Amino acid sequence: MKRYVGDRTIDGVKVSVDGTSLNPRTDVAEFTKNGFEWSYEGPEPRQLALAMLVEHLGDSVAAKAMTDSFMREVVANFGNEWEMTSSDIDVALTALGNGSPGKAVA
Repeated sequence: MKRYVGDRTIDGVKVSVDGTSLNPRTDVAEFTKNGFEWSYEGPEPRQLALAMLVEHLGDSVAAKAMTDSFMREVVANFGNEWEMTSSDIDVALTALGNGSPGKAVA
């Protein structure tokens, strides 16, 4: 099970998956050039939502389709420090009515 962690530090925003920096996946869609953010709705939280979903689902088309609702309902509500597991993401997607189609088996 993967573990996603976000933190605001003196050196800026840090987001990792299993201890490695999360790829922003601008190759799939670029909503901002400013990196990740959270706790509000906007382009930086949208980029984080996309990156998390592409990493989690292994399916960029499905991830793009779910990005806006995941950003609004999950990422926009993160605190300064947050942590989610793969299981937490599955639960959130189910609650959003998205399930987790195309989820790659790790």
